[in-house]
Amino acid sequence: MSFSIEGKTAIVTGAANGIGLAIGRHFANQGANVMFVDMDDERLEREVGNSEDDNVRWFAGDLRERLTIANLLSATLDSFDKVDILVNASRQVVWTDPLEDEDDSVNLMLQQNLMAPLALSRLVAQRMIRQGKDQEDGALGAIINLSSVAARRTRPELLGYSIATAALDQMTRSLAVALAPHRIRVNSVAIGSLMSASLKSVLKENDGYRKVIEDNTPMSRIAGPGEMVEAVQYLASDASKFMTGQILTVDGGRTLLDPVPAPAH
Repeated sequence: MSFSIEGKTAIVTGAANGIGLAIGRHFANQGANVMFVDMDDERLEREVGNSEDDNVRWFAGDLRERLTIANLLSATLDSFDKVDILVNASRQVVWTDPLEDEDDSVNLMLQQNLMAPLALSRLVAQRMIRQGKDQEDGALGAIINLSSVAARRTRPELLGYSIATAALDQMTRSLAVALAPHRIRVNSVAIGSLMSASLKSVLKENDGYRKVIEDNTPMSRIAGPGEMVEAVQYLASDASKFMTGQILTVDGGRTLLDPVPAPAH
């Protein structure tokens, strides 16, 4: 079955770098209309601002602000008249001191990685429902969240990120049930062992960490952003039209390993 998204309109957040940028570019190359979204206006303009493609636009703003979200949707409709796909690819990783009273990273992670995608998903879903009010059958839209294997792994220094990611997975399932009667599908891609902007930063400070990741990944390598895009496209296309509320893991097998080198008893 074809994974075609040609002619559809997608909003992709976190699209100034890393996997968000890779998804946006891939979608555009596949014939979709794409609104690239990010807080980093300078990098966003540098990456896509000079595009001469009619199917590419960009929008800079803080998606934690409700007015920004409303303006984003308006800009998308002004450019392309509709929205069929939302990819919540904007993710931030902040380290947590789990025993420090003044550490605000959990709240920050919840605002950035959960509440902003939730608010945008709600607004876009409402628009999809209005678009399809005269359409009797067929899918009305797809929402894809970028999650992480951190939701199922425990590292105290990633407390805030892990909590927000686990909550995002539950948001995916809850919205999937709520929006299924409206023929809008909601799924996630749980990422592990991906050369993201945040991982690049960590590896610059500790290159030995690369070997740790590779040794704990059955495929013995770190994936590039481009290796995630087809999984996202699958969830955005009609090829997955009977799939909703699922967390699709793309991690090179990392979550299959037990770090304790002994059998369970």
